[in-house]
Order: sequence, then structure tokens, then C-alpha cells
Amino acid sequence: MSYLEKLLDGVEVAWLPLEEVAKIKHGKDWKKLGDGDIPVYGSGGVMGYVDTYAHDKPSVLIPRKGSITNVFYVESPFWNIDTIYYTEINTSMVVPKYLYHFILTVDLMALDTGSGRPSLTQAILNNLQIPIPPLQVQQEIVDILDKFTKLEAELEAELEARKKQYYYYRDELLSFDGVEFEELHKVFFTKNGYTPAKSNKSYWTNGSIPWFRMDDIRKNGKILSESLQLISEDAIKGGRLFPANSIIIATSATIGEHALITVPHLSNQRFTSLSPKPEFLERLNMKFVFYYCFVLDNWCLNNTTISSFASVNMTEFKKFKIPIPPLKEQARIVNILDKFDALVNDISSGLPAEITARRQQYEHYRDLLLNFPKPEVAA
Repeated sequence: MSYLEKLLDGVEVAWLPLEEVAKIKHGKDWKKLGDGDIPVYGSGGVMGYVDTYAHDKPSVLIPRKGSITNVFYVESPFWNIDTIYYTEINTSMVVPKYLYHFILTVDLMALDTGSGRPSLTQAILNNLQIPIPPLQVQQEIVDILDKFTKLEAELEAELEARKKQYYYYRDELLSFDGVEFEELHKVFFTKNGYTPAKSNKSYWTNGSIPWFRMDDIRKNGKILSESLQLISEDAIKGGRLFPANSIIIATSATIGEHALITVPHLSNQRFTSLSPKPEFLERLNMKFVFYYCFVLDNWCLNNTTISSFASVNMTEFKKFKIPIPPLKEQARIVNILDKFDALVNDISSGLPAEITARRQQYEHYRDLLLNFPKPEVAA
């Protein structure tokens, strides 16, 4: 017998529409409320804090529009705005946390009624069928699933602590005194990226040249060998690529990001490429430069000019001074920071991988435990 069958042990499971076990309530504006410590929820999560609450009992919050898959469980007093519903739950019929876990199994995007922005109507949610086993069975399921979510929360807290530790040691290790410093333009060739003409389809068809943009960093991290988009060889200006093991650093629009690119490549115009000049090739560990570019990122954020969008003061950017400690010291720093970086950022081995595994484990057992048999419909 499956665990679920043992848990039910012959008891009846009623399937009821959501409106019979909980009342869906609309949110209200919060702009005229006073400051306080009560969280205000929208479809994206907590937006601020006020001194008044809309509801002070355990509730499941379901977005009305926008990010409709962002379902929240709240036990303490809260306020909600009009982009998210809250539920007044009949606790004589359903354990609030059980309802939350079950709603997470529902494909809410399949219930979307919006023509543009995703939307969920109260009428559709009211008719959502909810399995209602006895309260003690609901509570046991909640207790089991909460063990998984508690472990995930502990790992996330550990990850945040390790990130703070990483940032602290990174700042300490990258603070230098008594070493050689050189201005950026003396050490690196600086080249702007560009976007080949979109009107020329041949530039964007059957391409083989990696072309990097901010989406590559957001989706795949800061050390990259493959790009989301490729361009053709005839799209290259002057026939020259940025060399492998160059840094691309954002100097306009989304400033404060960079990546180490390990293959010959190009990038869009939001990035400036840094590739070492011949006389510095044997004096620099590019992984060390990659880590020092976190310092350069912060400098860029504090040295921008604003026109139609933010951009870095490039005259001063080229004068930014980079330290050149002995190669042995560069390698030592890289070795230490690599270990921290793997722990807090590596999705295949570090804490992020462990968190992902625990989340998948939770989802697996949640779907098993909430897979109740539905009543047969008469022909």
C-alpha cells in the first residue's frame, strides 16, 4: 500500500469547491495608512509595512493579477492590496496550512483569464475543487511537508550567512597596500560592444559567434563560455572578436555587473570589454581580475552620468587603478574566493544545489501526499 493509502486507512475524502471551505476577500489600497510593522502584500510579495491589518488569522493569499503563481501563507496580521486575494478559512473543515500546500499543486496559469496581464477571477477560484480528508489527516500531511520546508528555510538562512561571510572576506582580500597599481587604460584594451543590425537577417541566422548580453549573466552566471544568442561571422566589425579570457563590464543601463568570458566573443553595447595588453599577459591572473571587478562594479555605480539612461563616466573609468600583486598572491586570493563562490553560487555543488534538491524533494512528496482519488463521475 502507498503511504497515502495507509494514512487514509479507509476514511472518506470529500472534494468541495473552495468557496465552501474559505471565503475569498479582495484587497484594498494602503497608501493612506500609517507606518507600522504589519506587512502589506501584493502579488509580488511584501511591499511595505503599515499600522493596520486587514486580517489577523492564518490565511492563504492568492494573486488576483500579475504574478498569479506567487501564493503565500501568512499566520500573523497583514494587509493586502487589490492585486492579491486573502482567504477567510473555515478551520472546522480545513487546516489553513493544508490548504496552502494543496493550492501549490494547482496549475494556476491554466486558470488565467487575462488577455494580457495574467488574472484570476474570484468565480474561477471559488469553483476550485479541494480534497478534504479528516482534520487529523490534513494536520499529519502538514507536519510532514513542513519538515521539508523548514529544512529548506534553514539552508536559505545558511546561504545568506555564507554570502555575508564571502562578501566580507572578498572585500578584505581585495584591499591592498604596498603593491603596484596601474590605471585601467594602461593595462587593458577597452572596447565597446555593439549590436549587429537586426534588419540584416543573415547576421542572426546560423550564427557561430557568441554574443553576450545582460540576460546571459542573469541566467547563467558570471563565468561564461556559451551565449544565449549567436551571430554570424559577417556581423563582426573589422573581423575582430574580443579575445578569450576577457572581462565584459556593464558601463551603461544596468550598471554594476560583469562576467569573465572564456571564449572569443562579442557583446552588446551595454558592455565594455577589458582584455590585457601584451606586456601584462604574464603579470595578471584573469580570475583575479574577475574578482577585483566587483570593486570596479561598485566604483561604476558611484560614477555615473544620466541622460536617457545611466552610463559610467568613461574618462574616469579608464583612469581607475587596478592592483597588480605578485602572481603567487593573485593565485592565493583566487583559490580562497573560488571556494566561497562555489559554496554560495554554484548551482551544481554548493548550497544553492542543496536548496534546489530539498525544494524538489518537498514538491515530490507534496504531490504524492495530496494526490487524493477523485470521485467517479456518473456517465
